[in-house]
Amino acid sequence: MTAEKIEQLIPHRSPMRLLDEIISQTDSEIVCRKTFHSDEFFVQGHFPGHPIVPGIIQCECCLQAGAILLASQMEGVNDAGASLVPVATRMDNVKFKRMVRPGDTVEVHAVLKERVSHAFFLTGKMTVNGKLAARLDFACSVADPSNVK
Repeated sequence: MTAEKIEQLIPHRSPMRLLDEIISQTDSEIVCRKTFHSDEFFVQGHFPGHPIVPGIIQCECCLQAGAILLASQMEGVNDAGASLVPVATRMDNVKFKRMVRPGDTVEVHAVLKERVSHAFFLTGKMTVNGKLAARLDFACSVADPSNVK
């Protein structure tokens, strides 16, 4: 699945859409791919001469993969016809195991563990060359974009 299809499923746009393509997807699991480039805003100055992808950006990749996964489970719309949007409410057990650098292509995995009403509990991980770079547990709730001020 291409970037255009991703943008049909989640509200993120460049420069904050952080996934390039969807490799595979089931009802409870998704695998996406992202190639990081040296001109991306978040590596400018992080760190000069030794750029690395910030940990929060790695987490955001997992959150976006989770949002794509949940798009098929959130078929509700608000009164104005806008789609409902999953919003991150919690990140736990975040661990960074290896640095991610510009030029790296990563696989981003998100797995839906549980749904309780409008809350979704997921696990995410990012791998570089098949080796774990980051891992986290996170939760999302459904938000109606017309109620966000």
